[in-house]
Amino acid sequence: MQIFSKVLTDTDVRFRFSFPTHCLQHLDFAGNNSVDLHVKDSCGELRVIRCRKRNGGYDKPELSTGWLKFVADYGLRVGDKVVVHREDDHNLGSQFRIEAKRSIKLFGEEDWGEVTRAN
Repeated sequence: MQIFSKVLTDTDVRFRFSFPTHCLQHLDFAGNNSVDLHVKDSCGELRVIRCRKRNGGYDKPELSTGWLKFVADYGLRVGDKVVVHREDDHNLGSQFRIEAKRSIKLFGEEDWGEVTRAN
């Protein structure tokens, strides 16, 4: 199940990746301000990316530790898109999968193609 997709901004590529607050319902912070997500990328590599909620009254979530390594490994840039999925497994619980996409023009039509790992 797709949780969200987002076209990357300069802040997403250089610092941290913020995403919609409604996605918090898919994460278990267990009373903390951060949680380490175990995320599988399109190459099947299991990554640990920290998700934290901003301090204060606005709980906007963002990916921090581990996120910039993903950006570098895939050579992501402003205008690329990231898609995050949740896959429920009765034995393992919720697992997450992350995809990187890049806009391509094909016969005058815009489409999103998969970004392969650069490193």
